[in-house]
Amino acid sequence: MAESEPERIAALRAEVEQLKQALASHAVVDQAIGMIVALGRVTPEQGWQVLRDVSQHTNIRLRNVAELILIWGRRGEIPPEISAELEDALDRYGPVQVPGGDTEAAPDRPGPG
Repeated sequence: MAESEPERIAALRAEVEQLKQALASHAVVDQAIGMIVALGRVTPEQGWQVLRDVSQHTNIRLRNVAELILIWGRRGEIPPEISAELEDALDRYGPVQVPGGDTEAAPDRPGPG
C-alpha cells in the first residue's frame, strides 16, 4: 500500500529530526574526545577508547558521559564515579593522571603538577 503525501512528509520530518540529533550527539562526543586527548595526552583513537570504556564501566550512555566530561571542562565538576573510571581508563591507555583527579601518583608515574 502506497504512502499518502502527508505520511511521506511526516516520515521525512522524523528522519530529519533523527539526523539532527545524531549530528549533535556526534559533536558532543567529538568534543569530549578532544578534551580527553588534550588533558590525558593520548591519541584520538585512545581518547575514543577511554570514552567508550568509561561509558561501559559506569553503565551510562556514551553521549551522557561525553556531556559530563564537557561540563567538567567548563566548571571543573565531575561525578566521582566518572572521575574514577576516567582515571582507570587513562591508566590503561594514557601516560598521565587525570588533571584535578586523585593527587596520589600512580606507582609507575609521577603525579600532576
